[in-house]
Amino acid sequence: MTRPRIKRRGGIGRLAEQLVWLASGLAESGSRVEDRYWEKRLAASIDSTLQSEDENTLNAALDQLFANDTPGYDELADMIESRTESVAGLAEDHDVLLIAAPVLAWSRFRIPATTLPPAVLTNLRVHLQAHVLADGARLALADFLFSPDQLPQGYCATADFGRTMCRASLEGQDVHIETNGLPETSQFLSDTRYLLAAVAAPKGNALFRWQELDGSREHALSQWRAQGGACLAPLLPGCTLEFVLPEAYFAACRAADKASRPYSIRASVAFLGTALDAPATSLRAVIAPFSDNQVEEYRIGFTLSGRDEVVHGVVWPLLGDEGDAVDTPSEIETVLRECGVTDVLIHEHRFPLEYCDDCGAPMYPSPEGEVAHAEMPETHTEQVPRHLH
Repeated sequence: MTRPRIKRRGGIGRLAEQLVWLASGLAESGSRVEDRYWEKRLAASIDSTLQSEDENTLNAALDQLFANDTPGYDELADMIESRTESVAGLAEDHDVLLIAAPVLAWSRFRIPATTLPPAVLTNLRVHLQAHVLADGARLALADFLFSPDQLPQGYCATADFGRTMCRASLEGQDVHIETNGLPETSQFLSDTRYLLAAVAAPKGNALFRWQELDGSREHALSQWRAQGGACLAPLLPGCTLEFVLPEAYFAACRAADKASRPYSIRASVAFLGTALDAPATSLRAVIAPFSDNQVEEYRIGFTLSGRDEVVHGVVWPLLGDEGDAVDTPSEIETVLRECGVTDVLIHEHRFPLEYCDDCGAPMYPSPEGEVAHAEMPETHTEQVPRHLH
């Protein structure tokens, strides 16, 4: 006879319960001494879960804390990310870290996700070590420019990839990426590409240039944009590019997500200006919130002034704890006006998260307060991606 399964607290497993308890304890800690106690045990538990590739346990603990304990959720998410990208236990005498260098791109043509030739890798290595990494840090580069669809999915897969990259960084060797089996890259007018790497340095030493007395993030970014951009631009022909500061993997990905929102609007206005011969002053932008149980994103539908047909659209997703505390419509309107769009309409009522049944594209707000499919005029549809990312 099968014994009945006893439901645990919150319906989650024992290991997830332990993660919840440890993260909540860390969030409630009142001193650095107590912090170290909780951090050591939470890190060990997360390391064990990552090594056993138990993604479900990590997600169950995060879900439980997200619903009931926001400070505990923040502590757990931060620690999972830290242990995932720093590959704890790989080297006793070195700190290692998975990093990313995002590139924002827009083009009327397909944005490549491509293998990096050896000469390009050599040049990128020179400029990263000169402008982004600390003196003496070792570097490993992946020889592929990844699309978002091709990044490791989930914490366990990211930790596994990071382990490979960080081992290579200890030797100062690059990593070849086998492209067979990589997911297909979706076609968007505006998208992000990721250069992935790992850095290693003796424990206690700086990893990044801005950790040194004469360095700064601003100077590192300006030099990387100029020097790294010159290396990568030939691999992304026909694209307008913007570079995000290379740093720790999850922080860089978040920075790219945030920067991609205004970038997509600027790309949209520039694209419509060339594709429809429509300067910014002849465009109207319609902004509206889209929600399920709560507002998930804002969508911007573009029409030609005096007309109601939506010709293009942009999705502005809400990130992290953005919500009512952030005046997102005003932020979007500011970007639009900086682009030269003066005719801006904001709908305050919420729209459902609707997508086209045929092609899966988001539906965008129209001036009349309805949702509509973005359709370019028939005479301007050649080589135009389905919608903006």
